[in-house]
Amino acid sequence: MRNFSLLLCSLLSLLATLTLATKFDTGGLSRKSFPKGFVFGTATSAYQVEGMAHKDGRGPSIWDEFIKKPGIVANNATADVTVDQYHRYKEDIDIMANLNMDAYRFSISWSRIFPNGTGEVNWKGVAYYNSLIDYLIKRGITPYANLYHYDLPLALEKRYLGLLNRRVVKDFADYADFCFKTYGDRVKNWMTFNEPRVVAALGYDNGFFAPGRCSKEYGNCTEGNSGTEPYIAAHNLILSHAAAVQRYREKYLAKQKGRIGILLDFVWYEPLTRGKQDNYAAQRARDFHIGWFIHPIVYGEYPRTMQNIVGDRLPKFTPEDVKMVKGSMDFVGINQYTAYYMYNQLSKPKTPGYQEDWHAGFNFSKNGVQIGPKVIICNELCMDDPGNVTLPKGLHDTKRIHYYRSYLLALKKAIDEGANVVGYFAWSLVDNFEWRLGYTSRFGIVYVDYKDLKRYPKMSAYWFKNLLQRG
Repeated sequence: MRNFSLLLCSLLSLLATLTLATKFDTGGLSRKSFPKGFVFGTATSAYQVEGMAHKDGRGPSIWDEFIKKPGIVANNATADVTVDQYHRYKEDIDIMANLNMDAYRFSISWSRIFPNGTGEVNWKGVAYYNSLIDYLIKRGITPYANLYHYDLPLALEKRYLGLLNRRVVKDFADYADFCFKTYGDRVKNWMTFNEPRVVAALGYDNGFFAPGRCSKEYGNCTEGNSGTEPYIAAHNLILSHAAAVQRYREKYLAKQKGRIGILLDFVWYEPLTRGKQDNYAAQRARDFHIGWFIHPIVYGEYPRTMQNIVGDRLPKFTPEDVKMVKGSMDFVGINQYTAYYMYNQLSKPKTPGYQEDWHAGFNFSKNGVQIGPKVIICNELCMDDPGNVTLPKGLHDTKRIHYYRSYLLALKKAIDEGANVVGYFAWSLVDNFEWRLGYTSRFGIVYVDYKDLKRYPKMSAYWFKNLLQRG
């Protein structure tokens, strides 16, 4: 009987070992699978993780105002505390270091530095980012700083309607200039905006995100114009980006020797059928989504498709604008989400809108077959779990591991075939405030208990630790 018990224990131990090995299987991937110097990191944004929304001198952003409306965020949650990285940044950085991460992409809260958008500096906010950057470097993690992640200072929205006024271009460039001057001796990787298309489309076409403006036909908005405002906001975002890049190159590049780019959300669009019209629809979708920002930055003008369809509603770049905008990036960060099938859908709505201008419809399947598994994926790559998942189950995120492994295998294949990809950032480091979803969705590789804010690395975190072993 004793021998049988020993045999049973040995079998159970072997089974547990095999199960664990399967869960942490990297698919043959390791650091050596990627080019020398390839950067692995994680990412977050200020509004989603910092907390201290109304303390230590921070001014409100448009999101602080937007979420005051009941029902805007699931369970009427706020980001007043979120996961309190403002006080727990050392703990989070220690976790990153323990997971063998190379870099951390964070965003700087404009209104924490300039509570009114311009003018008076909040030195407590400045000190916070100094401390964050210094501790990252102390732990051997490279800082990647993003200047804007959806959180325009509310003061600028009230002063001149924010992104709808060209005055924002100089104000953003001044804010960026201050950050370059203050942190650029240590930060060598800068991003101007995260997902400016989302800012313009969700903020001004359907009002789903702050500042919540749109034509009444397209969303629950009290003011806005879906046919013009998305394009005006996007135009000023592009000019703001270019102005910040110009400041960096003219004043700081020679001494600081850094690089600067922009983060764009990418979705791929395939035609639903082989027909010519569906192919045209897919290309229109690519132009209106991806081309809206990358085309001006590369070529100095909007895609011809957009020019033809939007017409006079599309702002024009002056010759001076073109000189500033064209070539205004050293790199582009891709936040990859998913893919759709597109079909031709010509319409003449009474009220024009950005999404209506695509003249295309979306499909998730073709001939009954889904285009891919139903997960949310995101330089950024991410997959979410329900917000109410319990602690033990929340740590057991094998689906996330499978997704990361599959995506990195595909990324390696693309690199081997010539794609110039130099880094990869997982979204996100910790569970956090997920915009209108509040705390009902968990994207982190580290579980956060929202009751006491304790951190618990998930299995996916240990999977990365295994993948990123240095040897």
